[in-house]
Amino acid sequence: MARAGLALGVRELELAARADVSTNTITRFERGEALYLWTVDAIRTALEPAGVEFIAENGGGAGVRLRKEAGNM
Repeated sequence: MARAGLALGVRELELAARADVSTNTITRFERGEALYLWTVDAIRTALEPAGVEFIAENGGGAGVRLRKEAGNM
C-alpha cells in the first residue's frame, strides 16, 4: 500500500535499492510472507523519508498512510 501510494511499481528498482533488498523481497513482503526483522526494518527505513507513516496495531489492524507533505523518493 505504501509503495502504491508513492506510485512506485514493484518492478522499479528504486525502493529495493534504497532498502538494499531484492525486488523479490519487496514482493514477498507485500504478500505477507515471513521476512527477517532487519529486512522489514530496512524497507520501513526506506519508505519513511518519502512520507510514509506506519500506524501501530490499535484494534483495527496495523497500517500505513502518507503524510500530507509527503515527498518523492
